Amino acid sequence: MKIKSIYKSISAALIIAVTASCTADFVDMNINPNTSVVANPESLLAPTLHDLVWRNQNRAIRLTNEIMQVHVTTVDSREFHRYFIRPTESDYMWRNWYLKLTDIKDIYNKAEETRTDGFETFKGLSRVLEAWTFSLLTDMFGDIPYSEANQGRIGNVTPIFDPQRDVYFGLFELLEEANTLLATSGNLPGTLAEYDPLYEGNALLWRKFGNSIYLRLLLRASDKAEVNAAQKIREIIENPSQYPIFNSPLESAVLPLGSQQPLTSAFWNFRDFDFNGDKGYTEFFINNLNSWQDPRLPIWSTMASGIYAGIPSGWSSGQIPERQSTLQVGLKTDPRMGNIINHAEVQFILAESALKGYINGNPQDYYESGIIAALAHWDLEAPEGFLERQFLAWEDDWTFDEKMDAILKQKYYALFFTDFQQWYEHRRTGHPILIPGEGMLNGGRMPARFGYPINVQALNARNYNEAIQRMGPDNINTKVWWNTED
Repeated sequence: MKIKSIYKSISAALIIAVTASCTADFVDMNINPNTSVVANPESLLAPTLHDLVWRNQNRAIRLTNEIMQVHVTTVDSREFHRYFIRPTESDYMWRNWYLKLTDIKDIYNKAEETRTDGFETFKGLSRVLEAWTFSLLTDMFGDIPYSEANQGRIGNVTPIFDPQRDVYFGLFELLEEANTLLATSGNLPGTLAEYDPLYEGNALLWRKFGNSIYLRLLLRASDKAEVNAAQKIREIIENPSQYPIFNSPLESAVLPLGSQQPLTSAFWNFRDFDFNGDKGYTEFFINNLNSWQDPRLPIWSTMASGIYAGIPSGWSSGQIPERQSTLQVGLKTDPRMGNIINHAEVQFILAESALKGYINGNPQDYYESGIIAALAHWDLEAPEGFLERQFLAWEDDWTFDEKMDAILKQKYYALFFTDFQQWYEHRRTGHPILIPGEGMLNGGRMPARFGYPINVQALNARNYNEAIQRMGPDNINTKVWWNTED
C-alpha cells in the first residue's frame, strides 16, 4: 500500500511526539516561557491518527462487536452481549479520546503560531479530526466538556458539560471551517506530505473525509427540527464542488494498520487465541452472510465442520454455547480494518436520505451502490447476479420500515470493526433488527449511552451534576439529545 513509502518519516514523527509527551511532565523545569513546548504539527499527525484508530479497534473487538451481535464471548463473566455494561468501561474511551484531542488542538495552534508552509492545511485537517473525535465522545456519553475542553494547561481542570445540541452545532462549525481552509490552502507541500499516513497531504481528500463525516452527523441528528438536516444534506449533495464527498472506495478514510512499525494494528501482537479463541461469530452475523452467499465470508470467518455457522448472542449464564465460526486470524493485521469512514457508508447515508425525501434520487440506486462499495472495500467484486439474490434484492413493495432495515443491515456490515458506529446507528434507528437472547439483562433494552467515568463524577462533581440534571439519570438507559423526541 502507499503508506509503505513513508514509514521512515512517520517513525521520526512518532519519536518526536513521544519525546514531547514524556517531557511534558516536567512542567516547571527548563522551560523558556517565551517559546512553545508543543511539537510541530507534522510530528503530531501520524501518532494521533494511529492512536485513535488503534484504540477504536481495541474497543470494537471488546465492546461494539459484543453489543451489536457481530461475535459473542464464550466467557460467562463477560456480559456486554447481555447489555450489562460496568461503569469502569467508560474511562478508557473518555480518557484516551480527550488525550488525543489535546494533540489535535495542538496541531491547529502550532500551525497558527508558526505560519510555515502548509500551516493552513494543517489547521484544516486538525478541524476534521477534532470534529470526528468529539463526535465519538458525545455520541457515547451525550453532554460532554466541549467549549472548555482540554484547558488543563491554563488551569481549568473542571470544565463545564455542554449540552449535546450545542456540541453538535459546534461540530458543524468545525467541519465548515475545515472545508473552507482546505479548499483554499492546497496540499501539504514537499516532504510535509510524508507525515500524513492517511492521504499524503492531499487537501481534496481531506475535504471529502470531513464532508463525509458531516453527512454522518447531519443524518444522526436529522430527527431534531432545529438542525434542519435535510436542507443541509441536500445542499452538500447538490454542490459537489463546494462540498466534495467520497466518490469511490479508493477515497475512503482508512488508516492501513498492519504488522509493520510504526503503523501497527491493535491486534498485531495478539496470539491467535487472544484474537479469536474465546469468542465466535453470532448466528445473526453469519446467517445473513450465508443467505446472501456473501464473498466476504472467507475473508472474515473460519468454517466449522465445513460450513459457516454462528452461535446465539445473549445466551443465559451457565449455558455457554460451543463455538462455531470464528474471526479469521488474518484480520489481525489486515490494513482494511483501519476504517474511519468509507465510501459504502456514505452511499447508505444517501440511500436513507433519499428514502426520507431529504435528497432527490432513487434509494435503491444508492443502496446497491453501497453494497458494491462495501465489497470493494475488501477488494472484491460483486458476483454475477449478486444484487438480485433473495434477501438482498431491493423490493419496491417493501414497507418503509423494511427498506430502512435493508439499508441499515448493509450499513452494519460496511461498519465492520469501525469504532462504535454500528451501535450508534442502531440506537438512532432500531436497525438492523437484532435477535434477543434468552439471557438478556437490562430488560432486553439496547444500551442508549455509556455512563460517565467514575473519576469524572468525583473530580468534576458540580458540572457533572448539572449535566445529569439536564439529561436524566447517569445510566445506560438515558437517551442522548439526538435520540429523544421533541
